Amino acid sequence: MRSYPVFLRVAGRSCVVIGGGRVGERKVLSLLDGGARVTVISPTLTEGLDRLFVAGEVEHRRRRYQPGDLEGFFLAYAATNEDRVHEEIAREAASAGVLLNVVDRPHLCTFVVPSVLTRGDLTVAVSTAGGSPALARRVRQTIAAVLGPEYEQALVILALLRDRLRASPMSSTERRRVFTGLVESELLDCLRAGDAAAVDRLLAHYAGADCTLASLGMEGKH
Repeated sequence: MRSYPVFLRVAGRSCVVIGGGRVGERKVLSLLDGGARVTVISPTLTEGLDRLFVAGEVEHRRRRYQPGDLEGFFLAYAATNEDRVHEEIAREAASAGVLLNVVDRPHLCTFVVPSVLTRGDLTVAVSTAGGSPALARRVRQTIAAVLGPEYEQALVILALLRDRLRASPMSSTERRRVFTGLVESELLDCLRAGDAAAVDRLLAHYAGADCTLASLGMEGKH
């Protein structure tokens, strides 16, 4: 079944991970990285999860899953070793309208977790709809070989330039011309080579003579 690709904002939202093993720990860490408030339901925790609990970074209900445990949560992960429990959780999630991922059980999921590549705020997600996580990882690795750190640098520059041009009298059509020109220019090649002078020349050509890395606050950061 084809999935609808989205990026969820979980910052500040209450999320729950049912299962305190290694897989559950990975899910907790990914949610914390997104700024979520995380509760773990499990009789036991890995050492890593226990450290997070002691540090006050996660809540812990030291017991097995019980019906009603999904109430009040935006998103849930089920990472136990019991199919019967997973099916109970899936039924509750469907009834409560909670987004659910059941590890290695795509038929029980309302969302699947892609293989993710990040370059700063640039995020590339690859999914096989749960069909083959190994293939998704291989595709991500192939993309990673193409998207080097210069893409992160380019995104920072373009985001800063976007803020600058929004405050200018430039029309939306003119702004589009600037960004299209820069993205299709040698910008990435110049960043890859560490040629700041060449980047400045491109900025001046497309965005105006007074536009430089320094004027964008990027001096010494490229």
